[in-house]
Amino acid sequence: MRALPLVCLAFATAAVAEPVQKFSVTVSPGGHHEECVKLDKGEIRNYEWKASAAADFNIHYHEGNEVFYPVKKDAALEDKAMFKAKIAQDYCWMWTAKTPAKIEGRIAK
Repeated sequence: MRALPLVCLAFATAAVAEPVQKFSVTVSPGGHHEECVKLDKGEIRNYEWKASAAADFNIHYHEGNEVFYPVKKDAALEDKAMFKAKIAQDYCWMWTAKTPAKIEGRIAK
């Protein structure tokens, strides 16, 4: 019996890179940290974060001298959610610490 040559075809599939904004920061008492992203109306960002100590968290944007808070949580240790922009704007994820806090997380498209 004669062996037939084995032909292997390899198909490379390119994974679409998902833009991810990772961060790891230590916030001093009374200090804050922001991660900002420009979003178009209807654009979505999935985010998650954890803190070593409770921190006040919000997602906000500025219009002139006014600040708007689509998301606001006090004394949180973590959060994982999806955010959808209602209007085109520069949105900032912000943490404020009352005690020293290490905050790690990511914001992904």
